[in-house]
Amino acid sequence: MSKLSSKKVGADYVIVLKGNQKNLHKAVEEYFMYNPISSRSAKKNVYEAGHGRVEQREYWLETELNWLAQKDEWAGLKSVGMAKSIVTRGDKTSFEIRYFISSLTDVEEFAHAVREHWAIENKLHWSLDVIFREDSDLAKKDNAPLNLNILDKFALYLVTQVDLGKISRKRKRYKAALNPEVLLSMILCHK
Repeated sequence: MSKLSSKKVGADYVIVLKGNQKNLHKAVEEYFMYNPISSRSAKKNVYEAGHGRVEQREYWLETELNWLAQKDEWAGLKSVGMAKSIVTRGDKTSFEIRYFISSLTDVEEFAHAVREHWAIENKLHWSLDVIFREDSDLAKKDNAPLNLNILDKFALYLVTQVDLGKISRKRKRYKAALNPEVLLSMILCHK
């Protein structure tokens, strides 16, 4: 059975591989580890400096998938990719490698999709931490952390949608806590 519908709806995908796809993640990781740069792999380098840091990102995209046993499990799968990030701030350097499966075949499009996803994730995490202090949550038992995360994301959506003038989302949340009419306007999504 296919992991994705075989219907083409006009959209491509780039999916990060994590622990939930352990065998697929391992296969892609080992491919890039033992075949670092094949002659077929497309590569893109990006260098950025600003905000007190220097970042180097490297993207590889491999479209030859005969070696991948799981290739038929994903509708539209045309490539696997790797993104490596090296960030230097002062005298500290961090290093991260992520692996992906994708329906894309162009390394430029792949790099753009990975970067945009990262930016969205960072903005969302920052908002949840600053507005809802999610990193300080003490709930650790059973499904409590997941349930609170879902509620926080829903509340963030509501806070973002309501128009209370040019005030921060944190201030909107505070106003809703003090005024039941503001809270009701958020819940009912009245602008």
